[in-house]
Amino acid sequence: MGTAPPPSPSSSIPSPGPATTSARQGRAAHARRALLALAVAGVALAISTAVPLLGPLLVALVIGVVAANTPGVSRHVVATAPRLDKLLLRSGIVLLGLKIAVTDILALGPAGVAVVIATVVSTYVVTQVAGRLLGLERDLVTLIAAGFSICGAAAVAAVESSIKAAPKNVALAVTLVTVFGTIMIGAVPALGHVLGLTDAQTAIWAGASIHEVAQVIAAGSLIGTGGAAVLAAATTVKLARVTLLAPVQVVSARMCRSAESTRRGPVIPLFLVGFLAAVAIRSTGVLPQDALDVAAALTTLLLSAAMFGLGTGIIARQLWPAPVRALLLATISTAVAATVALTLVALLI
Repeated sequence: MGTAPPPSPSSSIPSPGPATTSARQGRAAHARRALLALAVAGVALAISTAVPLLGPLLVALVIGVVAANTPGVSRHVVATAPRLDKLLLRSGIVLLGLKIAVTDILALGPAGVAVVIATVVSTYVVTQVAGRLLGLERDLVTLIAAGFSICGAAAVAAVESSIKAAPKNVALAVTLVTVFGTIMIGAVPALGHVLGLTDAQTAIWAGASIHEVAQVIAAGSLIGTGGAAVLAAATTVKLARVTLLAPVQVVSARMCRSAESTRRGPVIPLFLVGFLAAVAIRSTGVLPQDALDVAAALTTLLLSAAMFGLGTGIIARQLWPAPVRALLLATISTAVAATVALTLVALLI
C-alpha cells in the first residue's frame, strides 16, 4: 500500500476569504481615491496661483462637480469614498488651527476684538432670522450663516459635518460665499479709498467682513500700497474670525438638532477639539516657521481635496437656476457683515 504524498506548503495555507478580499479591495479603492483627490487639489492650487481670484477650494469643488456630471466618469467618483472625504476635511480644519496664535489676536486690542466679535455675531444672527423669514431650509440658512460670518467654504464644510445638510445645499452655500466674497475683494479697498479710511482701517474692515481667508489676502494686496503691515493686519483680523468657528459650529449643531431630530450629528466633534488644540500649540510658539509653512500648505491641500470630494456628490442641475431667495439671503448676509464692520471700524479704530 503506497503512502499519500505529503501536502505541499501552499496547500496548508488557507486562501483569503471573501471578507479579507473585500477589505483589501476597499483599502485599494480608498488609496486610489485619496491619490486622485490630492492630485486634483494640486491642480486646483496651480490654477489658483495663476488666477488668484479663483481660490483653490472653489476650483477643486468645480472639478468635482464636472467629474460627477460627466458620463463615463461619474461612476468612478460619485459616492466612492464619503468617509475619506470627511477625513480629509477634518484633518484640514485641525491644521487650520496652526495658523492662529492667540497672542496675535490679543494684539488687535479691545477695539479690534470688538469689531470681530460684533461682526460675526450680527452676521450669523441676522442671516438666521432673515433666512427663516424667507422660508428657506434650515440647513441651507445655517450653512450660509456660518460661511458668511466665519471663513467661507471651510466653515460651510465644517458645520455640514454636524448638521448633515443636503449636498445640494452645501454646494449652493459654497458657491454663494465664494461669489459674494470675490466681489468684495475689489469693492472693500475701493470703498475704503472713497470713504477716506486709512489703510489700517480698510485692512481691518476687509478682515472683518470678507468671507474667505484667501479673499482677504487678495483684498489686502489692493489696499493702499499693499504693504506687509496692511496685509498682516487684514489677515490677523480674518484669523480672529476663524477662531470663532468652534462656538458657531456648536451653536449650529444645537439649532439644527432641536429643529430636526432625525438628522443628528455630534455637537462637539473630535476634529473641533483638534482645531482648538492646534490653536493652543501655535500660541505657545514652539513650532518653527518652516513647520508652520508646511502645515499651511498642507492645510490648503487637504481642504481642496475635501472640496473635490464634496463636488463629486453634487448634481449640477440641482444648482441652476440659483434660488432667488438664497441669493437675497446671501446679499443680506454680506451687507450686514460689511456695514457692521465698517461702522465699528469708523467708530473704534
